[in-house]
Amino acid sequence: MKSERDLISTLRRIDGRGYKAYKDIEGAFRFERFTLFIDHAQSDPFAPPSKVRVRVSQDIARFPNELFKNRTRRIALTDFIARRVKEVLQEARGKVRGTGKSGIIQIDAGGQEVLERTAVIINENWVEARLWVGLPAIGRKILGDEAVRMFTKLIPFIVEKSLMWSRIPQERAKYFVECIENQEFIRDRLESMGLVAFVGDGSILPRRSGASDLPMPKERAIPFKSPPSMRVIFELPNPVRFGGITTRRISGMGIPKGVTLIVGGGYHGKSTLLKAIERGIYPHIPGDGREYVVSIKDTVKIRAEDGRRVEKVDISPFIENLPYGLDTRSFSTDDASGSTSQAANIVEYLEVGAKVLLLDEDTSATNFMIRDARMQALVSKENEPITPFLDRVRELYERWGVSTIIVMGGSGDYFDVADKVIMMKDFEPYDVTEEAKRIAKEYRTERKIEVRGPFNKVRERIPIRESLNPKKGSGKINIKPKSVDILLFGKETLDLRHVEQLVDVSQTRAVGYSILLSQMKFMDGKKSLREILELLEKYLDEVGLDYLDPTRRGEKHPGNFARPRRFEIAAAINRLRSLQVKQR
Repeated sequence: MKSERDLISTLRRIDGRGYKAYKDIEGAFRFERFTLFIDHAQSDPFAPPSKVRVRVSQDIARFPNELFKNRTRRIALTDFIARRVKEVLQEARGKVRGTGKSGIIQIDAGGQEVLERTAVIINENWVEARLWVGLPAIGRKILGDEAVRMFTKLIPFIVEKSLMWSRIPQERAKYFVECIENQEFIRDRLESMGLVAFVGDGSILPRRSGASDLPMPKERAIPFKSPPSMRVIFELPNPVRFGGITTRRISGMGIPKGVTLIVGGGYHGKSTLLKAIERGIYPHIPGDGREYVVSIKDTVKIRAEDGRRVEKVDISPFIENLPYGLDTRSFSTDDASGSTSQAANIVEYLEVGAKVLLLDEDTSATNFMIRDARMQALVSKENEPITPFLDRVRELYERWGVSTIIVMGGSGDYFDVADKVIMMKDFEPYDVTEEAKRIAKEYRTERKIEVRGPFNKVRERIPIRESLNPKKGSGKINIKPKSVDILLFGKETLDLRHVEQLVDVSQTRAVGYSILLSQMKFMDGKKSLREILELLEKYLDEVGLDYLDPTRRGEKHPGNFARPRRFEIAAAINRLRSLQVKQR
């Protein structure tokens, strides 16, 4: 291994030369307090920044083992460290001159959610941060002295203030880890308590604006308060700070298994509550307001999605007897309607193991959700191919154990099938189940149940490996996220705008590489999509996200992956227009 002095010597030797001479500094360099790895030097000042890692031995860093003793704590601590690095980078911004990306130093740190990432790695031996660094240049000529200052002044400054336990805000770090552990503690106990979600008292659910995921300021927001009849209490492993009080006990609203309606007038908080439950599949950072909004992991958001591709999905439990003899037991289309897309979304998620469905009438196809008595009288069932979700929702729970939470402001017919009815009024929840049941008895609907047959087990599908092509014209693999909801995969541009539980562009990147890894390692023409994704999850649990890109086989610097769930990976696969499957 080379020394810091060797790096300085090389940088001074290549000063003023063409930018490609930066290739000479690739390798490992031992500094006094850390090791620097320059894994890849960019070939042009306007190209993506260079890949750099900094590693500190635990003999020097001294992070307490207690803070990363299990998987939950390790994910939380590495997330905190990445955020700390980002904070310190703000102080170092603009300290290096040059053109293009000169002086840029970046790390993949998260937003309001805490995700398993590859940006920081910690173990009993060392802690490592993966950075992107813009090597200094003027035009396309190397600025050697600026590069020396970057590597001998700025990088050590970042290391000292973010990768040394003695120099970081220790109480903040401990509370961050304990807060995440509390959330996962609740999640692990929901199912045994007969619950699918929990909303803690004092939570701040509204966001600052439609364009911001930050919490609404406390002086404007109404803290959540559980209806007494739905209140449950958790004794937590770590203290929690809520409303100026520190305690290990937290109360809140427990949403039970079964069918739950969220009702109320417009702008009273129905969709805000559902959105918080939707994001409750992830832990949230302290101060987000939704730290103690926790949902079971197998919760998925369902909506209509006009124009999406559907490939051989059995939507016959919801739609049959389409005109022109279209087979809904193996339904394919390049341009799904609102109702067929919503039916396909449900079946596809059930196919890979969803246990809770979240629906909002505002983003659902009306004719998929309900057909009232008057419409039944005018349009006979013989002329209506759709079985409304209303007539399947109880069967989904009673036969298959799949719960549903629905925001419903326009149809009281759902009172007949609901186990719980929560009314939002001025952003406060009320348990109105008994009143809703009384109204259902007093004002009986004249509509008829329109189920033709039972909802049988979802028919699994086997992806055809050759139909997925991650390569572009040149033969190179092309997997790039353009944003959280746009993914380039080979020649295709995947629109994931309606896959609403993707929250981070690094997740989207990982979705693309999960498809590639699944194709190369697990697709064999025999395994179903569910079996493939279960094997993928097991593999990543064993080897880690560093091995997500199979073409690089655990590259030294895969620092921009955040782990997605199987549901978002399945959603992306199902939206590939090249996808071909055979039904099992």
